[in-house]
Amino acid sequence: MPAPKGAQSVGRPPDTAGQRPTVIRKRTRSRELALQFLYQWDQRGEEGDDLTHFLAKDSGDLAVQQFARVIVRGVIDNTADIDEKIIEVAENWDIHRMAVVDRNVLRIATCELLYMPDVPPKVSINEAIDLAKKFSTAESGGFVNGILDKIRRQCGKA
Repeated sequence: MPAPKGAQSVGRPPDTAGQRPTVIRKRTRSRELALQFLYQWDQRGEEGDDLTHFLAKDSGDLAVQQFARVIVRGVIDNTADIDEKIIEVAENWDIHRMAVVDRNVLRIATCELLYMPDVPPKVSINEAIDLAKKFSTAESGGFVNGILDKIRRQCGKA
């Protein structure tokens, strides 16, 4: 059976005989790359590596690169507003004391919720939860979900 439209195979062999290889959708891969770049940016306090070079070395897919670029530029250009929105709903949490991965997952999804109306809010939140679980801790998924659901409601999105 072929991979879903818009998906790319990661190229890993199946875990057990007869199963298909893991498939990562293009936008999911874009979010992963954006998270990796934003993690570096957050730690260094500057953009550091050229975004185009970073994306090109990690993905040869132009659609993946383009969506990752939109996310990264959206977060970097709107960090103050995005962080303000996160701080507003994150009760008893200082944004700079959050885990770096969690903070940047929240920034990506908040950027999507605020500035990317073509991305359904449920998709943004589900993808953020998956990113947090994959790159942070199992508990991060619930933390990210709680904050993003509050932001979603404040924005009046279904």
